[in-house]
Amino acid sequence: MIKTKPKMCSQCGHEKQIWKNFEGNRYCKECWYQKKPLKPFQTSRVIPVVSDKRKPLDQLYSKLRKEFLNLPHNSTCRAKLPGCMNSTQQELTVHHTKGRGKYYLDTNTWIPLCLSCHNWVEEHPAEAKEMFLSEDRV
Repeated sequence: MIKTKPKMCSQCGHEKQIWKNFEGNRYCKECWYQKKPLKPFQTSRVIPVVSDKRKPLDQLYSKLRKEFLNLPHNSTCRAKLPGCMNSTQQELTVHHTKGRGKYYLDTNTWIPLCLSCHNWVEEHPAEAKEMFLSEDRV
């Protein structure tokens, strides 16, 4: 193990092990952190949560979703799987049977599901296709 020789700290004037040489001055560990506070972590850029292109689509989707769920035949969960919550209209979600990509605003590919059934459909895609709750996305 290498032992360092104590030297005079430029800040406090005590002989200590030197932690940092900066601009011709020597600083012990305590004095250096008093002189140079830690900088907060900074990211190089901020990525927006929603792109400018997607914002108008999301606004239209929100309007279409409310209209879709207010239709009488869309007022209950369509799947009725074991554990179905038989939710009210406010608690239903919209499932995109062909995915959200180019069918994001196509209400013909939507079905109303409770959260429990929606989670099951997303976790079991093969079984959901057999039950006609999902379709191929191609």
